Amino acid sequence: MKEMARASSGLAYPERFYAAASYVGFGGSPNPSSKSVTSKFSNDVALLLYALYQQATLGPCTIPKPRGWSPIEQGKWTSWQGLGTMASTEAMRLFVKILEEEDPGWYSRVSNFVAGPVLDVEVNHNPKVEPVMQNGNAHPETKTNPETKTIPIENGSMLQSLDKGVALDCLGSISVYDQWVGPPVNGPRPKARYEHGAAVIDDKMYVFGGNHNGRYLNDLQVLDLRSFTWSRVEVKSGAESLESPSPLPVPPCAGHSLIPWGTDKLLSVAGHTKDQSEAIQGKNHLVIAVGPRCQVKVFNLQTGTWSTLKTYGQPPVSRGGQSVTVVGSSLIIFGGQDAKRSLLNDLHLLDLETLTWDELDAVGVPPSPRSDHAAAVHAERYLLIFGGGSHATCFNDLHVLDLQAMEWSRPKQQGEIPSPRAGHAGVTVGENWFIVGGGDNTTGRVPLASEGLSLVLSSYNGEDILVSFGGYNGRYNNEAHVLKPSHKSTLQSKMLETVPDSVLAVQNATTATRDMESEGQEGKIREIVMDNVDSEPKITNEESLLSALKSEKEELELSLNKEKMVSLQLKQELTEAETRNTDLYKELQSVRGQLATEQSRCFKLEVDVAELRQKLQTMETLQKELELLQRQKAASEQAAALNAKQRQSSGGVWGWLAGAPPSQKSDDD
Repeated sequence: MKEMARASSGLAYPERFYAAASYVGFGGSPNPSSKSVTSKFSNDVALLLYALYQQATLGPCTIPKPRGWSPIEQGKWTSWQGLGTMASTEAMRLFVKILEEEDPGWYSRVSNFVAGPVLDVEVNHNPKVEPVMQNGNAHPETKTNPETKTIPIENGSMLQSLDKGVALDCLGSISVYDQWVGPPVNGPRPKARYEHGAAVIDDKMYVFGGNHNGRYLNDLQVLDLRSFTWSRVEVKSGAESLESPSPLPVPPCAGHSLIPWGTDKLLSVAGHTKDQSEAIQGKNHLVIAVGPRCQVKVFNLQTGTWSTLKTYGQPPVSRGGQSVTVVGSSLIIFGGQDAKRSLLNDLHLLDLETLTWDELDAVGVPPSPRSDHAAAVHAERYLLIFGGGSHATCFNDLHVLDLQAMEWSRPKQQGEIPSPRAGHAGVTVGENWFIVGGGDNTTGRVPLASEGLSLVLSSYNGEDILVSFGGYNGRYNNEAHVLKPSHKSTLQSKMLETVPDSVLAVQNATTATRDMESEGQEGKIREIVMDNVDSEPKITNEESLLSALKSEKEELELSLNKEKMVSLQLKQELTEAETRNTDLYKELQSVRGQLATEQSRCFKLEVDVAELRQKLQTMETLQKELELLQRQKAASEQAAALNAKQRQSSGGVWGWLAGAPPSQKSDDD
């Protein structure tokens, strides 16, 4: 009877992006409204999601800057314009990544979920394996015994079908080198993840934290590299320790770095976390700083407890996606992305003997701000930085910091330069620097072409092995793969088998490149051998040096011209703003003067009105007095007239009595 196993990879790009956009509220509209977006996220996140959606669906911003005085439209245009020529696929990836950080459970709540491709895989019960479809071609049927172990991977392809004994032998006395294999493992596999940390102590690979579907993890898993058995490390609450007076479970985090410290401790450095309660405290004082600061967590393998490492000095700003490189007894931190998604290119050193932080200053041109790059140290003197990404692009440049002279340089790379990538991992093996995974969202979906995977160096039966784990390439991965490098120093080409196209070995760029192509595969290993004779970069001729300097000068001049143009534009906008501000201030002063004049006039009118009211009251009093005098005068005149009339009527008698002569009227008659 046949057993069937169903494997689904979930939504891949671009379907995953469109599902995320629909969930956010854009709904597939080419001109989305930000109203529904701002209701779910902060203004900054909403603007960034809007810009990434426009970049993914319409491409770079070509519309003119809004002339209206609208902060919302200005902000939307500025956010979109700031993405430059970012590829549509990269915009989709960042859109989904930001959504998963802001709303971890969005994927499980998408209503219009579209199932991914389903693969029916026959497991261990049929001695005859059916033809396997890989890249559109059917492989011939192969005979195998009942012990055949079939390891499925995404997109309907299979990594290998190996005899169990051969798979186990690949870790020991196998004679074939430079070949990735997926060994059978025992025990419960960890949850699939990316942006986790991995480190090896005593032939055991420890995996801590990471990101699964936007949810940060804080579990500690261990893979025994001698038996290839997974198990979960039980974390105890523990008693007080030398590092911290009160060991507590660490908060879930991603984008951190896991470093072995001695033979029984692990250091988890920096990383993104959603725990806002972390405080930064030195051994004897509290460090007061603006914004959260990097913390170093310590896991003691003996006691099984986490604690916070107490440090002196000023820790760097909290970040994720940085590189942490061990140089002697110190850790060197470069770059990364802070909690506000600002990219960094600063250098910090933590002395593990004194537990003191120092910020490093170096001359020369440093790498541009970036995160998810790879770093290594050569000859305990040279710090190498390769690749990484910004918000708009991925890099494939190589930078070298001389830790004695504290000077940055950018050596000329020779051979076939690796493609731009971010989210890759790397380890050094002798004079070689192997870089695995990463990409710019254009690579194929093989297990090792993953973003945020881990890569560690260990040994088996006295030989070096590379072990990769996890990553994200459209689906979250929890598989481990092993490669045993050949350590050959010749530069002759060698044919390899089943080498994914994402595996690169990158070393110091002072020598030529070894290309080892895989037969029947698209991938290749490109290897640049480090020259460690005198630990100094060699100059073969003056012409190559002048050419490199000229090229670097032209790049710097071009960059300077761009900065000048941006500065000029900003100055012009500042001048316009100052002019507008001056005009508005003058207008305000004029209005204030007019207002003062009107207030003075109003006060004067109020005084005049008060005076007029007082005069009116006086006039009313005088009017009453005048009317009284007029009545008195009229009465006096009437009395005088009456008196005169009375005197006239009695004039003859009174005149006779007074001796007046009689009237002569009769005589005259």
